[in-house]
Amino acid sequence: MAGVSNLTLGPRWIVAGVVLAAICGALVLTSGGWLSPIAKREILSALSRQYRSDIDIQSLDLSFLPHPRATGVGLVLREKDHPGIPPLITMQRFEADASWFGLLISPHRIRNLRLEGLEIHIARGQPVTESHTPGRQPAPLLVFEEIVADGTRLEVLPQSQDKPPLQFDIYKLSMTGAGIDRPMHYQAQLRNAKPPGIIDATGDFGPWNARDPRETAVTGKYRFSNADLAVFKGISGRLSSNGEFHGRLDKIEVSGETDTPDFEVSVGGHLLHLRTNFSATVDGTNGDTLLHPVNAHFGHTTVVAQGEISGEEGVRGKTILLDATVQDGEIADVLRLGVKSEPPPMNGRIRFHAKIRIPPGAGDIPDRMELHGQFEIVGGRFTNPALEQKLSTISERTRGKTEGPVESASSDFNGGFVLREGLLTLTGFAFHIPGATVRLDGTYGLKSEELNFHGTVATEVRLSQMTTGVKSLLLKMVDPIFSKNRAGAVIPIHIGGTRSAPKFGLSIGR
Repeated sequence: MAGVSNLTLGPRWIVAGVVLAAICGALVLTSGGWLSPIAKREILSALSRQYRSDIDIQSLDLSFLPHPRATGVGLVLREKDHPGIPPLITMQRFEADASWFGLLISPHRIRNLRLEGLEIHIARGQPVTESHTPGRQPAPLLVFEEIVADGTRLEVLPQSQDKPPLQFDIYKLSMTGAGIDRPMHYQAQLRNAKPPGIIDATGDFGPWNARDPRETAVTGKYRFSNADLAVFKGISGRLSSNGEFHGRLDKIEVSGETDTPDFEVSVGGHLLHLRTNFSATVDGTNGDTLLHPVNAHFGHTTVVAQGEISGEEGVRGKTILLDATVQDGEIADVLRLGVKSEPPPMNGRIRFHAKIRIPPGAGDIPDRMELHGQFEIVGGRFTNPALEQKLSTISERTRGKTEGPVESASSDFNGGFVLREGLLTLTGFAFHIPGATVRLDGTYGLKSEELNFHGTVATEVRLSQMTTGVKSLLLKMVDPIFSKNRAGAVIPIHIGGTRSAPKFGLSIGR
């Protein structure tokens, strides 16, 4: 009997549903005048509760056949607890389509939503009020199956009013499955402001954290194409990058790689193929970035750097602070970054450690960059034939070899350096060639290429042993003057002129 009852009950419910649908349809046709204001009130109330915001709208038009449809103009959502900041969301116009079935179920489902002139403003550093205390997110009232919002602008408002907002212009944006209790899948294309270029991204965003939008989760993959580095004065090149990210808006973990086949530092004037792979933590609400680490490859050299890119209180722009190390690189690769000559003035292996600071400003990066560090060059040989010949001759003479062919001598270098405002200062700089050790302090201008060094040459043999004949006899009288610290001779020298035309001489009075 139960089975028979169930068989007869089903058709009855079907008939009842058809009758109910017919009645609803008749009501819609005959009572649109009183139904529309109720629906408008319910729509705005649902939006207000879902996004914890006060709602303003210029106009909202509804139609019910052949399916529910809403068109709105001038929609504004303002966070209830922060009336003094720009609205969370503004949009010029929207169109929403739904089905009757989608509206009758809970949460109510909007089939598609098209937004025009959407702007989203996320404020940083706002105090947490009682209504924002941790707890379970409210039950969703609306779910958007598809959202299309081309031409969206996202602005992250800084804590300090004297700083501009962090702005992202999103050319194309589509989202599916958007609801306050679930992540939505997105596809976006946006133009990066600096360096300018196109970013294509896809991933998941949400669920939206109405208590604190900065804690909203985000994941995805990106591709950054054709970024013009010339916007940073002093360097140039076209950069492409791809990678992936995850986290929340104020703490996004990013990993990826970049490729710049035509990287150039203007002061050096050489095109280099620069490749990097990196991992970083990015605060998406202000752009501050922790690098840990970045591996940069160019030529036969790899630089490993870690540090941060961050803003300073009261300063417009961001400061780059890096700790960079080269374990076993090619000195010619490094010199191509800052020296115009080709081939570079020296070959050999280099190891260095440096702290780098690039403050914000309008000048060229090489002029603003500051470096402090130590370096060591092994097996260095100058590519300038005249300079190499001078050093080789000095090596021969300081070992007491006064006759025969001159053999090329390699040199080992080490010392400390400071680079500031385009001027390289060397301290405790020393290089060793067979027969002599040279110690120098002084400066080198990256742009002017002017040399100004003073120091000493300590030799294995005495002055009189570096020559023959009458000169040797005369120099024996001054050997005791220059013989110091158990060396054969310690000679004060000065190196001036330019990199291409150096001048060597005795440093009198020093």
